[in-house]
Amino acid sequence: MSHTSRKILAISGSLRTNSSTHFIIEAVRKYIPNTFTVIRYNGLASLPQFNDADEPNDSVKDLRRQLAEADGVIICSPEYAFGVPGALKNALDWTVSSGEFVDKPVAVITAATSGEHAHASLLLTLSALSANIAEDAKVLIPFVRAKLDANGHVKDADTRQALESAGKAFINSIQNI
Repeated sequence: MSHTSRKILAISGSLRTNSSTHFIIEAVRKYIPNTFTVIRYNGLASLPQFNDADEPNDSVKDLRRQLAEADGVIICSPEYAFGVPGALKNALDWTVSSGEFVDKPVAVITAATSGEHAHASLLLTLSALSANIAEDAKVLIPFVRAKLDANGHVKDADTRQALESAGKAFINSIQNI
């Protein structure tokens, strides 16, 4: 595969279009070299409830195809009721038997009021899926709304630095496979 054809799939765990997780994904994009194409996954809301007895429908097949075609995945999740949002967990569950995350480089960012529980849960789920998560490609951003300006740009220098470091570690994990 040529270097210029590398693809990254970015998944926000929130269904709200003006979510902090969407803004954080946009911030991380700034640290991804332009030799990579970043594609935002927009099908989270269209996925049916996971049922491993069912034949996957077209939306599940599309998710699996996009994951399979990606050289790496960025997941940015909020925390709902101390956990991963149901829609995101549902999407991940659809990949358990199909294996799209096996050895796939993944950056994991949790952006929430606290986020510790969702972050740990998301990392545990991705480890069960055998994702390749570089240690420096894991970021927990507590009190995320205080770290964004009115336009959704990251105004906190420590957060910008953490996202830059995570972006670099993530890209290195893709280039080293």
